[in-house]
Amino acid sequence: MLKHALTLAVLALSSAAAGQTVRGTDVTVTSGGKAYKSYLAAPASAAPKPAVILLHSFRGLEPGYRDLVNELAAAGFVTLALGWQTFEREPSDAAVKALVEDGLKFLGARRDVNMNAVGLTGFCAGGRYTMLLLPQIKQFKAGVAWYGFPDQGGTAAKPQPPSAFIGQLTAPLLIIHGTRDQASPIASIYAYAQKLDAANKTFKLSVYQGEPHGFLLTEGQIADTFASRDAQQDMLNYFRAYLR
Repeated sequence: MLKHALTLAVLALSSAAAGQTVRGTDVTVTSGGKAYKSYLAAPASAAPKPAVILLHSFRGLEPGYRDLVNELAAAGFVTLALGWQTFEREPSDAAVKALVEDGLKFLGARRDVNMNAVGLTGFCAGGRYTMLLLPQIKQFKAGVAWYGFPDQGGTAAKPQPPSAFIGQLTAPLLIIHGTRDQASPIASIYAYAQKLDAANKTFKLSVYQGEPHGFLLTEGQIADTFASRDAQQDMLNYFRAYLR
């Protein structure tokens, strides 16, 4: 509880320092006739600004992700976290793709969003979706995939792995991973990066020695560690560079 309170205090200070006032609220995004429970935060300014869609991990839209949405908003990005598990723990790739596309429409209806500067980020399963959807949805101008699964596919719900879409990738991609990730071994990430490089794709690979899977959060909250803080700054810098 104390750590959470301190996190919120830091967010308030960073918001004030950036001259931004964060407005966070629960929202619903309709896709396939269903209302997905999501979370949105935006700076108070009505001027068009860059935006980010966030896809949480397989463990759901935990409080730490809401805090991260607030942090991104404090930094000047309208940020929408899509609750892709609202109806199914493991929906099909087609359902998640449709939801992300409808999330873009949701942002497009807002006057404070520059739709020419929208990024995508995700964690764990959301990291896989980032790798999978960034090449397919051309409206995204950059992506950040946290400890994703580049080779996961081959089932009815997940017919193709993200690595199958490397040839279609046109937006720059930041990959964040830990060397001690047991769920998604670092060897698969190195192999994915080699394929990206061979295809002359624009990407950056940030590897954190000794970090496990899901190192951004601890017990649902943003972790107070060097790797977590540094990776958040890495993501922010990447989006600042490409979402203009």
